[in-house]
Amino acid sequence: MHRSIALLLLILLAAVTWLRSPRAPRLSEMTFDYVALTPRPGTDQHYHLGAFRLEGAWHMASRSRGFGGYSTLLAMPDGQLLAVSDSGGYLRFTLPGQKPGALASGSLDISRWNDKADRDVESATRDPRTGTIWLGMEGSNSIVRLGPELNVEAKVRPGAIRHWGVNSGPEAMTRLADGRFVLLREAFKGRLEDRRHDAVVFEGDPATRPKSWHFTFDGPKGFSPTDMTQLPDGRLLILMRRLVWPMPQRFAGRIAIADPAEIRPGAIWHAREVARIASSLPVDNFEGLAAVPQGKDRLTVWLISDDNFSDFQRTLLWKLSVDPRDLP
Repeated sequence: MHRSIALLLLILLAAVTWLRSPRAPRLSEMTFDYVALTPRPGTDQHYHLGAFRLEGAWHMASRSRGFGGYSTLLAMPDGQLLAVSDSGGYLRFTLPGQKPGALASGSLDISRWNDKADRDVESATRDPRTGTIWLGMEGSNSIVRLGPELNVEAKVRPGAIRHWGVNSGPEAMTRLADGRFVLLREAFKGRLEDRRHDAVVFEGDPATRPKSWHFTFDGPKGFSPTDMTQLPDGRLLILMRRLVWPMPQRFAGRIAIADPAEIRPGAIWHAREVARIASSLPVDNFEGLAAVPQGKDRLTVWLISDDNFSDFQRTLLWKLSVDPRDLP
């Protein structure tokens, strides 16, 4: 019953953005305010983060109606990040502490009729060699391929994910270094299920309709995948999220890790929890994840939250660091 209520509230929150215009935020109005990490007496804030270290947290804000709702995050060249929202907007920015901060923003030309189902971007992945970007669209369970200039090159609705539902589709997607694509469904496999999710491998660019096959993703109990990225050593880092309390919304998060070499058709792919995003730290609805190598033995991991265009939530940006050798 509690899970059903929580799911209904998440659907209602998502519905708020359906009529919202994807008007681009004004870059001059954007701010990055540092969030002080004030420890609670007698607690270790970083205990639940395992091998990760929280280096900083920022509250990103703008008075523009088009700002927010960021549901996926990509690492770009020259120390930049690209956030894409579930209303079809995008924001490209440099990391906090660098200038000028926000670099570009706008609305992706991915919806013919300005329909929310055609703008509901929930996942993204990028080929660093060509600059091509693929978007996972939850409302229509489709894949959009963009060129390096964010121009639409192709849009398909693969049969392998067509049945994934209106608000429970391809929430996490990544292109592997070998050219395959891995997609994870947000919803659990059944009403009584609390760990397993349907998942798909495409053996090439989904826009070219390659061979695909299903497997089952098994993650931390009660949590759903929201974003995913491949590490330099080949393993996948998976961001996960759970609604803890409906009004006002409170969220918990997890970071899990798994090896794509262990994915088999029809089999269960197990992920291991490596960090808990707990309430002792500034937490919101984290949906975006990007990893940036820092030399041979250090990795910066960025998280961004989806504020659902709500006055009760924030767009938070976290900077984590980790030695990949410390991850199991």
